[in-house]
Amino acid sequence: ADPEAFAEPLRLLSGPEQEARLRELLTGAVSDGRLAWPAELTAALGTRGLACEVRAVVAKARALGLDPGDLEGLARQSGAVGPAWKAVGEFLGDYLDVLDAEGVTDYTEVVHRAGLLAHDPEIQQQLRARYPVVLVDEFQDTDPAQVRLLQGLVGPTTSFVVVGDPDQSIYAFRGADIGGILGFRETFRALDGGEAPVVILGRTRRFGPVLREAAGRV
Repeated sequence: ADPEAFAEPLRLLSGPEQEARLRELLTGAVSDGRLAWPAELTAALGTRGLACEVRAVVAKARALGLDPGDLEGLARQSGAVGPAWKAVGEFLGDYLDVLDAEGVTDYTEVVHRAGLLAHDPEIQQQLRARYPVVLVDEFQDTDPAQVRLLQGLVGPTTSFVVVGDPDQSIYAFRGADIGGILGFRETFRALDGGEAPVVILGRTRRFGPVLREAAGRV
């Protein structure tokens, strides 16, 4: 955080805190006329279910690097669901303004903004000098925002090692994108410009050969 803009360090909202804040802001924005919410969704305002849905859309949008204007742009080509996209885009802008005003943030916003900073030329140089080695486990569960952050951290001379298994990518419901590991060798090239080397670990220590063979067939 900019020390001149914040008297205290940014505070990270927990999941339940974020959900409660979303419900409060949604209801307030509609009641005071700042947000034109689709009529067919009005009955769901204030419910936990709608807050969870909006939270998921907001998180996915930031993971993909989308701004409020991008969501509103999607609305123009989304047919019957266009009004809902437009409303969520407008709400995202309001939500981010409130977070900044209150000096709090959420997890996806932390990663999104860290990624922006990691691509700032001056800060990037400092980060790459500070972290000559970067190790990532469970790479199959990364999302696009995390990959962008790593692209900022990893330079031509960085020792970069990731561990992952595409067959164990199970967190798509919370934003993970298997494309991160499938496209790793193209995204992060070797020092000579070629594809990054891959070492395949052929022995599992979690279970025996019977389960391994069965899982492989599936």
